[in-house]
Amino acid sequence: MKAFASILLPILLTLGRLHAAASAPAIETKNKSFFEFEVTSRNPFWPIGWVPTARVTGTRAEHDAGGTDIPVTAFTVTSITLDGGTRFAIINGRIMEEGQQFGLQLGTHTYQITLKSIQDGRVVLERRRNQEIVVPLRRK
Repeated sequence: MKAFASILLPILLTLGRLHAAASAPAIETKNKSFFEFEVTSRNPFWPIGWVPTARVTGTRAEHDAGGTDIPVTAFTVTSITLDGGTRFAIINGRIMEEGQQFGLQLGTHTYQITLKSIQDGRVVLERRRNQEIVVPLRRK
């Protein structure tokens, strides 16, 4: 008898809740909220005052918009290693070596960049053999 009561009681309670929920009036919303995100607007989830830096994409760029100069501020050199014949630099968070090509995305444009040389305290970048960009090492 106890086993039957322990099964029957939860079933009756559940049926009572379903009946009460079915008889409750429906709630109508008068003002529905919405959010429109424009392509040119700032992402609302970024911290206040934070500005995104340029992104380095893969080794192949989709296209290279000609004519415009790339500012030095699009690159951040955080480390340079000079060891005999091997030279490495960390540019925008990626390890690069001399002669390496990479794509830089600024807005909707992707630029083809070549790391021309790594020197003490700076790197020289080249774009389409007509623009050299000298980026100093960022020191804290």
